Amino acid sequence: MKKTVNVAIAPLRAEPSDRSEMVSQALLGAEISVLEQREKWSLVRHESDSYEGWMDNKHWIDAALESRIIQLTAVVTRCTTTEGETIWLAAGSRIPADWTIVDEQPKWKGTADDIERCAREFLNAPYLWGGRTILGIDCSGFTQLVMGLNGVQLPRDAYQQAELGDTVSFLEETQTGDLAFFDNAEGRITHVGIILREDSGESHIIHASGKVRIDVIDHQGIYNRETGQYTHQLRTIKRKW
Repeated sequence: MKKTVNVAIAPLRAEPSDRSEMVSQALLGAEISVLEQREKWSLVRHESDSYEGWMDNKHWIDAALESRIIQLTAVVTRCTTTEGETIWLAAGSRIPADWTIVDEQPKWKGTADDIERCAREFLNAPYLWGGRTILGIDCSGFTQLVMGLNGVQLPRDAYQQAELGDTVSFLEETQTGDLAFFDNAEGRITHVGIILREDSGESHIIHASGKVRIDVIDHQGIYNRETGQYTHQLRTIKRKW
């Protein structure tokens, strides 16, 4: 039987310890498989993207979510459970259909306009390694979440996301919603962001770097106008929708 995350945000850690690096997060209602269970910790696999990490045993229950579920699409939502308790949840959380949703939920349909509007909802969210919510998010968590809310399922890490989709050869051919990938000096993909194509023909990128921000992108990479420097070297652009 599948297990289900039963807290708003459950950290996935590299090792079975609260002091260990957080590699990702699982949100309320996420289905997981337990690969190894210990007294306090379990090695689990996040079913939606097959990502693995160690989760505190208090953060999951030995039951599947009800068949009728709703995925939340607002960056933060206030809900009331069937027991009358109030809980605040992040975008991407999955709840039973009989819970009361207090806040309006946007309907993202996967168009270029929807992808851009959804991405902009996360502007100024702080960067957090392993994060996947408005409270803290990393670059690949940001692209995975925004595209997932728009019906495009992506793997967890940037290098995995770069392996999928059709290559866009020239920046001039990009569309809003294309993903741009960047590598380090060793040629390893280490960063990803979402292309925003302007009517003027200029391209920008929205990405998580210090915070979720919008910068200029050109054939060399990401240019930060505040510092007057390039921050990331462009490797490839992929279209996934």
